[in-house]
Amino acid sequence: MIPGSEEIETIVLQKITPSPEEKKQIQDVITHLKKEVMTQIKKTTIPIEIELVGSIAKDTFIRHAVDIDLFLCFPPTVPRETLEKTGLTIGRAILEQQEECFAEHPYVRGMYKSIKTELVPCYKIQDATQKLSAVDRTPLHTRYIEKHLKESQKKEVRLFKQFLKGIGCYGAEAEIEGFSGYLCEITILKYKTFQHLVEQVSQWKFGEKLSLDTHNPPEFTTPLVFIDPVDPNRNVASAVSLEKFNLLIKACQEYKKQPRLSFFFPNKPQPWTLAEITKQLGTRQFIGVKFPKPAIIPENLYPQIRKSLRSIRELCEQYDFPLITATFTVEENEVYIIVEPQDMTISKTVVHTGPPVSLKRNADDFLKKWIDNPRTVVKPYEKDKRWYVEIEREFTDIHDLLESQIKQISLGKNIDVDILKDLSVVDTKDLLREDLCLFWTLFLDARMSWER
Repeated sequence: MIPGSEEIETIVLQKITPSPEEKKQIQDVITHLKKEVMTQIKKTTIPIEIELVGSIAKDTFIRHAVDIDLFLCFPPTVPRETLEKTGLTIGRAILEQQEECFAEHPYVRGMYKSIKTELVPCYKIQDATQKLSAVDRTPLHTRYIEKHLKESQKKEVRLFKQFLKGIGCYGAEAEIEGFSGYLCEITILKYKTFQHLVEQVSQWKFGEKLSLDTHNPPEFTTPLVFIDPVDPNRNVASAVSLEKFNLLIKACQEYKKQPRLSFFFPNKPQPWTLAEITKQLGTRQFIGVKFPKPAIIPENLYPQIRKSLRSIRELCEQYDFPLITATFTVEENEVYIIVEPQDMTISKTVVHTGPPVSLKRNADDFLKKWIDNPRTVVKPYEKDKRWYVEIEREFTDIHDLLESQIKQISLGKNIDVDILKDLSVVDTKDLLREDLCLFWTLFLDARMSWER
C-alpha cells in the first residue's frame, strides 16, 4: 500500500462511483433506446441484433461521464454499403444533436434523453479472425471484460480512469492520444489493482510490452505495446503518444512519493494576465500560422493539425531555421500553429558543402550547378579534398519564408484552398491576445496539473 493513498482513493471512489439509483436511471434510458432502435430495425428486412458495449455494459463507467455505446450487429453476408446506409438511417432517425463520425465506416453520434450516445453498425463475429472492419472487435472486447474482470476490480478501473482524466491522459481519440477505456480495463487485469499498477508503471521504459498471455507479440514501434487479448495482432495502446506515455510514468512516480487528491481532481488552471505572460516570455520570439478552424469532427481535425505542424517544422529546418519549440492550439473559431525559432533572421549567405573531389561525376554536377548560378557569392572552391560554394540564402527572415512557402507545403486535406485564403502569418505581438491567455499560461507554467 502506498502510504497515505488509502484515504484519498476512498474519497475518489465516493465521488466517481455511480449509485444504484443512477445505474437504474441509465438502464431505463437504454431500455427505451433499444425499443426505438428495434422499431427502426423492423422497417428493414435485415436481422440486425443490438448489443450494448463500452463502459456501461462492463459497469466500469464513471459518474457524470456517461456514454451509451449501442452496436447494431449485422450478418456478415450484408454488403458494406448496405450496412453503412442502414446504420446511418437508424442513427439519424433517433439521436438528437447528431453528427456523422467515421471509424472505418460512418456512424451517428448524438444525444438521447440528454446522454451522449453512439449507434455504431458492425458485423456480428465470434472471434477476431472473422472481422471485416476494426469496430467488429468491440463487442468481443466487452464480452472479454465481462468474463474476466472481477467485481472487486471495477473500482480499480474507475480509480485508474479518474487518475488518467486528472492528469490529461484519458481517451484514445486524436485530441488526447491517451488511454482508451478498454486499455484501462486490461491494464487492471494485468496488474490486479490500481496500487500495483502505479508501482509497475513507475518503472516503465519506452517500448514497454504487455500482454495477458504468453504469446510472442508482433513487433510494434510505439512507446507502449499491449497485445489485445481478443486479437493477438493488434496493439491496444497504439494511440498512446510518447508525451502521454511519459506523463503517466511521471504521474505514477510522483503519486508514489506524495499521494494527493489533485492527481484525480486537479485545480482548474487560472489564466495569467497578458502583462504576466509578456513578462514571462521576456525576449523570446515566436511566430504563428493562424487559420479558421475547419468544420470537421475532432477525430479528423487533430491529425491534420499535427500533419501541418510537422510540415511547417520541416519547412523551417529545410531553410536553416531550426526550432526550439513547436506547438498548436485549437480555439473556438481558429487554429494557431506556433513555433519558436532559434533565430528570427539569419545570415544572407551560407557555405554549401559539395561532394568530395574524388567523386568526379558528382563534383562535375556540383560545379555545373553553382559556377554561374545567380545565387553564387563565392565561386566553388576546394578545401580538404571537398568542394564548397558560398551562396545567397533564399530567405533570411522566417516570417518571409512562411509568408512565401506556407501555401506550397502539404497541410491537412481539410485545411484546403478556402482555409488557405484566410491563413495568415503572425508575430509574437499578434499572438499576445486575451483569447490565448489560457494557452500561454499552460505553455509557460512549468507545474504539472496536480501541482497547481
